[in-house]
Amino acid sequence: MGSGKSSAGRLLAKARGLYFLDTDSMIESLEGKDISKIFADEGEEHFRLLELKTVQWLKNSVKNAVISTGGGMVTHCEGLKEVGRIIYLNLPFEAILSRLDAFELAKRPLFSDVKKAEQMYRERHAIYTKKADIIIDAEADIQSVLTRVCAEIDAADL
Repeated sequence: MGSGKSSAGRLLAKARGLYFLDTDSMIESLEGKDISKIFADEGEEHFRLLELKTVQWLKNSVKNAVISTGGGMVTHCEGLKEVGRIIYLNLPFEAILSRLDAFELAKRPLFSDVKKAEQMYRERHAIYTKKADIIIDAEADIQSVLTRVCAEIDAADL
């Protein structure tokens, strides 16, 4: 959460002439409400089931697209590698916090307790590092991150 996935993903899709999909936006569209409302009304477990449904749809329906996943999708959804390559935008927790203003924090229900969010970050970091095909240091400006992502994709022939 807050690493710049959506911003970098949109730029990457534009640079490569591909469609850009954001799984959180897809889930919000499916449910007709935002993520924080889904968490409040149905809980995290329901949201995770929606993520699984989204991964299944992506596997069956999407080719050659840049997909930004929700922060927990890599940790909760098996089969994500069947959708495509996983690129991890690695950013220290403190840098993530500095990027998120009060409005952004309010949209992210798992950030309601910063200490718990930091623990979750540490747990996810270990999983992302294991599952990622490419790991990018995302502390730089967005254009530098995009340049690094493109170079890594080209080097890996993805």
